[in-house]
Amino acid sequence: MEAGVTVDQSWPGEPWPVIGKLLGEEQPDGRIDKSQNVSGIASTQLEGAVRYGLVIDDESQATQLVMVERQHLKVGATIRLIDDVNKKGHPLELDGEGVAYADGHFYVVGSHGHPRDKEKRLDPGRDAEIIRRRTVASSRLVRIALTEADIKAGFGQEQLDATFAQTGRLRTVLSREPLLAPFLSRPLDENGLTIEGLVARHDRLYVGLRAPSLGGDAAAVLSVKAAAIFTDTDEVAPELHLLRLGPGRGVRDLAASPWGALVLAGPSGEVPGPYSIYHWDYGATLELVGEIPSVPGKAPRKPEALLYLTSEASSAWVLVLFDGGKEGEPRPLRIRLPSGLAAVGG
Repeated sequence: MEAGVTVDQSWPGEPWPVIGKLLGEEQPDGRIDKSQNVSGIASTQLEGAVRYGLVIDDESQATQLVMVERQHLKVGATIRLIDDVNKKGHPLELDGEGVAYADGHFYVVGSHGHPRDKEKRLDPGRDAEIIRRRTVASSRLVRIALTEADIKAGFGQEQLDATFAQTGRLRTVLSREPLLAPFLSRPLDENGLTIEGLVARHDRLYVGLRAPSLGGDAAAVLSVKAAAIFTDTDEVAPELHLLRLGPGRGVRDLAASPWGALVLAGPSGEVPGPYSIYHWDYGATLELVGEIPSVPGKAPRKPEALLYLTSEASSAWVLVLFDGGKEGEPRPLRIRLPSGLAAVGG
């Protein structure tokens, strides 16, 4: 079998069950719906039969504790990250799109883009204040101090208080990148900028962009110093990376693995298309390691979150979660190890 194709061409069995209620959008009356828009997940450890972490729904103001075990997910308390409201006092979503973990901290990033407007109801003049409020709510990067012990204590609770900081500086950094700045305030259907992935490595955060699609076939990843982005210093040291994912394709999630980042790639716009998984070494090497099979059933589901699980002699297992699936509809998928690793068993 050639490197880069999926080991399994269909899903191996049913999706993993979710124990507890994975929460999504909060309604004006305070009721919180069951999640149908999972958009990010990360854990404190890369290996282990039991892993603890955070998961987000992009229509929520909160993140939620999760325990990943063989064949199921268990969810715990929520941690509210923002309290923004619209002019009527109704909650505005963070539009959280990525989760990462490093050195005792989780990071959650909002989309930082123009509010989604599929039905073209927002007028730039008449609705300027609505657009401003929604953009501010989603233009947040949050750092949460959370240990594995804290997470364990959060099961059996509805809410957990955690120490966290948030910053809006990432939007300023994006606005200073010449290749990205022209797209910062455009709607998604006009190739407007939107973040959908996040991964941490050493002292840097890597922010993956679904759009804009640059130069015909390139998706952007912006990296910054993790500590500096939460200060007023000029030591953010931004670096722009261009990943050749193909025409009209962008980053739909980023995930940590023992051998580099895993890139979930898919359409940059609101169109159907294939989804793939790449290995990226944070430098010049980008290698296709798997294609994501379509999910059976009538309801459309878009792969939106990725978690590395474990490696075998010549392959690895990842967990894929879906926007449009009930509580993420988590499904394990076997992919190929990157070139050079299979011979030594990963």
